[in-house]
Amino acid sequence: MEWARPFLKWAGGKSQLLEDLDRRLPDEVKNRKIKRYIEPFVGGGAFFFHIAQRYSPEEIHILDINEELILAYRVIQRAVDRLVEGLGKIEARYLSLPQDERARLYYQIREEFNREKRGFDFENCGESGIERVIRLIFLNRTCYNGLYRVNSRGEFNVPFGKYREPRILNESGLRCASQLLKGVHIQKGDFSTCDTLVDDRTFVYFDPPYRPISRTSSFTAYSEGSFSDADQRRLARFFQRMHVRGARLMLSNSDPKNVDPSDGFFDQLYSEFRIERVPARRAISSNGEGRGVLNELVITNYR
Repeated sequence: MEWARPFLKWAGGKSQLLEDLDRRLPDEVKNRKIKRYIEPFVGGGAFFFHIAQRYSPEEIHILDINEELILAYRVIQRAVDRLVEGLGKIEARYLSLPQDERARLYYQIREEFNREKRGFDFENCGESGIERVIRLIFLNRTCYNGLYRVNSRGEFNVPFGKYREPRILNESGLRCASQLLKGVHIQKGDFSTCDTLVDDRTFVYFDPPYRPISRTSSFTAYSEGSFSDADQRRLARFFQRMHVRGARLMLSNSDPKNVDPSDGFFDQLYSEFRIERVPARRAISSNGEGRGVLNELVITNYR
């Protein structure tokens, strides 16, 4: 049986850390005593797909502040047939073109994608929402390094990627994802939006935009704003409040000690909780070609 997997390449994806995260899950998730699973920074959804398929929580809520991403989840949940049809057409058109014409098509669609965003109603978009998600997936599959990045005006600004035969349509993967999303609550919002959902039978996994580990690196350009140190502190206070309620909590972030052993930013914020350092392969240069092993933090409120 095919398992659903992320349908977009997303900065900070957790596919390579799934085993490490799974080993650190609370027993209540594994023995299905947890009623509700919440992921407030769902991103590409690697951990959501893992949890939903392996442990089948009774109730699942996924949230993200990125409206493009939330629209994509909703379209896959509700209109996968139309999405598959549209992606099939654009894939056939793209692959039939020589490289220079592919580039022109890419930049044309990127310009349309950015122009359309001005005034776009993400909550009530109907058919136009399906078309927008088709463009989003097309751009994600054909842009340089498969990256989603926007500038300060919220415009997608990744250049063309010269791939010989990119897989724009993954029909079986989208249909698996659509089936898994049936019954899942999908909501746009800041992490604090899930406040009223959390109780002592809830497991929450927080995967915020990572704190940059150097002045030249950034994991936060997935939406118009950035996730500042003030936001990281606000999240830590929220984590503490949810802990008091009796929820099981897990949080991932970058480890500042990779570059500055004296930087105890997260060690101080989460001093009363369990902090583990897990090795992960990450891009260590601005163009994404240089890679190395860096520690990431996994913080939990249980043993």
